[in-house]
Amino acid sequence: MPWRETNDPYAIWLSEIILQQTRVVQGMDYYMRFLNHWPTVEALAAADEAEVLREWQGLGYYSRARNLHKAAKQIVETGYGLPVTGDGGHLFPRTFDELRALPGVGDYTAGAIASFAYNLPYPAMDGNVYRVVARLLDIDEAFDTSAGKKLFHQKIETLLDRDNPRLFNSAIMEFGALYCTPVLGDACASCPLQAMCLGYAHGTAEVLPVRKPRPKVRDRWFTYTIYTDGTRTLIQRRENPKDIWYHLYEFPCEESQTEDKYPFTHVLSHQKLHARFIVRKVQKMPDIAGTLVIRWEDLNDYALSRLTLRALDTLRLTPQN
Repeated sequence: MPWRETNDPYAIWLSEIILQQTRVVQGMDYYMRFLNHWPTVEALAAADEAEVLREWQGLGYYSRARNLHKAAKQIVETGYGLPVTGDGGHLFPRTFDELRALPGVGDYTAGAIASFAYNLPYPAMDGNVYRVVARLLDIDEAFDTSAGKKLFHQKIETLLDRDNPRLFNSAIMEFGALYCTPVLGDACASCPLQAMCLGYAHGTAEVLPVRKPRPKVRDRWFTYTIYTDGTRTLIQRRENPKDIWYHLYEFPCEESQTEDKYPFTHVLSHQKLHARFIVRKVQKMPDIAGTLVIRWEDLNDYALSRLTLRALDTLRLTPQN
C-alpha cells in the first residue's frame, strides 16, 4: 500500500481519513486521485469545499471530506513551524496533541500518523488491531464503546514496541488483515501466535471481537422530481448540517411518512432510505425556492449522493432525456 511506503505525514493523514469506514480496495482510487489532485496540504487547503466533496463523491460519510478540508485549512493557517522548502511549504503537525486537535482526527488517527510518519511511540488501533488484541488476550468487552476503547488502548500500550512503533503497528495491522481475519476457518491451527493466544486456548477466538448492539435503523421515504427541458435540469443543495448529505446536491425532493414500496433503497449507518425518482419533462423550468438551473452536461460538476448517481444510471438519463 503506497501510504505504508512513505513517511510523508500529509499522505499518511490523507490515507487514514479515507480509510475510516472504507475498505482498502475501494479507498485506493480515491487516495491516488486526491494525492494527484492536491499533492500538498497547501493545495488541499486552497480548494473549494464543493470541489473536495465532488472528488469524495460515492465514498460516503461526507463529514470526513468536510473535516479533511477544514483540517487542511487549519494546518496552513496555524503554520506549524517555518517553511521548510523554497516553495513555502508548511510543516505538518508533529506531535500527537497537535494531530489530535485537527478536525476529524481521533486518538487512532493521531496515533497512526504519529507512528507511521514520525516513528513516535503511539499505537494505531484500526479494526484489524482490535480483532487481534481481543483474540490474543481474550477480551469480551465491546471494543466500540468508550469503556472498551479505553481498555483496548491500555492493553495495546503494554504490547507496543516503543523502539520501533512504526514497524509494530504495520505488522499487527497486516497480521489482522491477512491472517487473523474475521472468519478464521483453519487459520488458528497454523497461527504463529497460537501458543500465546488466550482466545485460541479458551475456544473464543471465532466470536471475538465483541461489538455493542446496533441501534435501530430509521426508515425514511424520499420522492425526487427530475425536471428536464432536454438540455437543462434543476438541482438543490442540502443545507441542514445535522442531516444526511450536508452540502451535497440533489434533485428537488419531498420527504413523506408513507410506508409504500419505492424502487430504490439506500442503507446508511442508522437509516434506510426508500426513494423514487419521477422524470418530468417541461417547456419551462419551475420556479422553486432554493433550486439552481444547470445544464445536464454540467451535472458532473456537482457532488451528488450515491443514491442519486445510482438512480441516474438505472434510469439511463442523459441530457437528451
